[in-house]
Amino acid sequence: MRMNIEDKYSIEDIFCSKGRTKIIKTLALNKELNISKIIKNTNLNHSAVMNHLRFLIKINLIQEKSFGRIKIYRFREENLKAHCIKKMIELLEDIN
Repeated sequence: MRMNIEDKYSIEDIFCSKGRTKIIKTLALNKELNISKIIKNTNLNHSAVMNHLRFLIKINLIQEKSFGRIKIYRFREENLKAHCIKKMIELLEDIN
């Protein structure tokens, strides 16, 4: 049985830092955002956001779409892990 790259990473890898968790939450609760909006919503610097986005793209939780020089990021709800993470975030936000 062939293992996908996203299957190699545990929940601890995905939520290993507060910054990455902020990015995941921001993208899960918004349809699509560019890098500037992600930076603004998370209060993180550009290089930190880019490093986290690269990892999240690599494990197939986030999709990057390019429109010329503009890049848009979205949560990959078609990925089962991403879908479950999004539902968990939505439920936790509803409780608060």
